[in-house]
Amino acid sequence: MTQAAQVNTVCSFCGVGCGLTVSIRDNTITQVRGDKGSPFSRGRACVKGVNGWRYVHRADRLTRPLVRRGGRLEEASWDEALEVVVQGLDRIRRTHGGRGFGMLSSSKATNELNYMAQKFARLVMGSNNIDSCNRG
Repeated sequence: MTQAAQVNTVCSFCGVGCGLTVSIRDNTITQVRGDKGSPFSRGRACVKGVNGWRYVHRADRLTRPLVRRGGRLEEASWDEALEVVVQGLDRIRRTHGGRGFGMLSSSKATNELNYMAQKFARLVMGSNNIDSCNRG
């Protein structure tokens, strides 16, 4: 058995950005609690931040992409799954134009990622339908 480790991180469930302390033993998360050293949240965290990690080690968690074939979801390679996404987005753009596409971005993403998201929505998909919880 390996020694337990404590890792401080930032919660990703919403835009608040509370500090979390993650306890890890044998490469498995064992507990998450508020990071008392966080100048922002000072050891506090909501129920999602403290308990939302439990899906990580579930046996039924998806670990490979799925694509629909003949009405059934089946495992696929990442390349195949991405090609299905590209074809679907292209079909939406050709059929409905920019009004058929909308995108949500995140305040937890970097400014650069949010910039790329809006560029993709506007230039590639031809849509002004992009929103985020970043607006004040």
